[in-house]
Amino acid sequence: MRQTALDRGLRACRPAILCAAGFSLVVNLLYLTGSLYMMQVYDRVLGSQSIETLALLTLMALAALGVMAMIDYARARLATGVGLWLEQHLGRPVLERVIGDTIAGREYRSEAMGDLASLRGFISGPALIMLFDAPWVPIYLALVYLLHPVLGHVALGGSLLLLALAVANDRLTQALFGRAATAALAARRVVEQGIRNAEVIDALGMTGALGQRWLSAARTAAENQDSAAIRGSLLVGLSKFIRQGLQIAILGAGAWLVIRHEVTSGAMIAASITMGRALAPVEQAMSMWKSVAQALQARRRLEASFARPEVRPGTMPLPAPRGSLSVENVCYALPGSSRPLLKGVTFRVEPGEAVAVIGPSAAGKSVLARLLVGVKAPSSGVVRLDGADVSTWGREDLARGIGYLPQDVELLAGTVRDNIARWGDASPAEIVEAARMAGVHEMILGLGKGYETQIGEGGTHLSGGQRQRLALARALLRRPRFVVMDEPNANLDAEGEESLNAAIAGLKESGASVVVIAHRPAVLARVDKVLVLRAGVMEAFGPRGEVLRRMNGVQPGARPSVQPTQPIQARART
Repeated sequence: MRQTALDRGLRACRPAILCAAGFSLVVNLLYLTGSLYMMQVYDRVLGSQSIETLALLTLMALAALGVMAMIDYARARLATGVGLWLEQHLGRPVLERVIGDTIAGREYRSEAMGDLASLRGFISGPALIMLFDAPWVPIYLALVYLLHPVLGHVALGGSLLLLALAVANDRLTQALFGRAATAALAARRVVEQGIRNAEVIDALGMTGALGQRWLSAARTAAENQDSAAIRGSLLVGLSKFIRQGLQIAILGAGAWLVIRHEVTSGAMIAASITMGRALAPVEQAMSMWKSVAQALQARRRLEASFARPEVRPGTMPLPAPRGSLSVENVCYALPGSSRPLLKGVTFRVEPGEAVAVIGPSAAGKSVLARLLVGVKAPSSGVVRLDGADVSTWGREDLARGIGYLPQDVELLAGTVRDNIARWGDASPAEIVEAARMAGVHEMILGLGKGYETQIGEGGTHLSGGQRQRLALARALLRRPRFVVMDEPNANLDAEGEESLNAAIAGLKESGASVVVIAHRPAVLARVDKVLVLRAGVMEAFGPRGEVLRRMNGVQPGARPSVQPTQPIQARART
């Protein structure tokens, strides 16, 4: 059976968890110190009136309790360390799964990081310690039985009663907590959508409607949470009543047995203390059962996620790409759909060449761009870079030699420097070089703190053109050998388009291959070839002048009638 990163991580934690279980054994043995001390004081010291014996017993008891406290602390620290290690060890694999699931369009995405946090919280928190202490409940009950069967019956009956309440608490609140969690997640997603689309929502007056959606989900979450809390509070209150009643019952039964001379007064006190220790894990189960259940559910979901095929299986590292692109009979359809968005697309781009992809809206141009950089995998056919399928390249290996400017520019919260450096270890010289290639160095220097300027979530502190030019600089980091740009001039002014054309020319001179999804004709000045897409089918591919003449119905050797200011989409429809 294939072992996943989750399996390996949990297996690596096993020795430390077993060590924590061993600490629990010692701690629970030392918990008997109080019972033994009380028995000796009541049955021996008070009868002998020996101060020396009392002092010796007290010192021994304090020493035992001190050792217990230190071991208990070590156990807690060990559990905390294991939880943190597991989260750090699995953080990257889980994040890779999240990104892969998002690319594949799967439902279980960002919740995976929350599940990892739940697993870490379970291991680091008191719930795991409670499970370690639970096996000692029958041992403590057996010790109470050794003192006297009547006392044992009282302790056992109380334990079963509290356990029944814990089970009832779980049965009565589990479904409510589940519905509350689902509704709370829906409410959080509404807020996230509002933050991502704040300008559109404000401009179109959608705030009220968005607020109603959030309010509906939040109300559902609150109602289910309140119902579960009311039921849980009732059962917790009942358990406290039973717990205190049991303490009175065992002392009363013990006093009755002392009067009948069946046990000593020391045994009566020891039974009370030991029963209290036996009931502690049962009581804790009522408040921590939810954490245990959440951790089990989180593990099951993570196991299911890791059991699915990887979007990008690990491969042997390859050299940085040189830029030779080959697209071979590529077709693509959305998962679950039989209608292809691309059908039989075939072309080549050699190092030092630039190709423009043009066509009407919904022709499949942006889909093709995603396939070229390996973000999506073709339904059939293959996209090769230097002879290797791009979908099988290790992403970090591939990223060393490619640049990608998507249609929808996404910048991360942080500084200008962080975004150009792709949050990596790029040197200042490499960052400035990329900015100069994109023609944004002077623009960046004009910002408040230059390259250290905070741009906000998604680059909200920048204009659309500034965001696009900054994303272009990010794509050009370390002079990539293969660059894909999806409508790179959509938000650019004349100065920005001039910088873009200069960047394309510089890439060609350095031997890089460039694919540009073109919407405006100005970018065509620097390309060598043009590919025309319509309804997912490649209608034409060849040298720029030849393809444009064919699109305009001009015979070879004649001058094209299309002016450079005409929209490309309009020409593609003719």
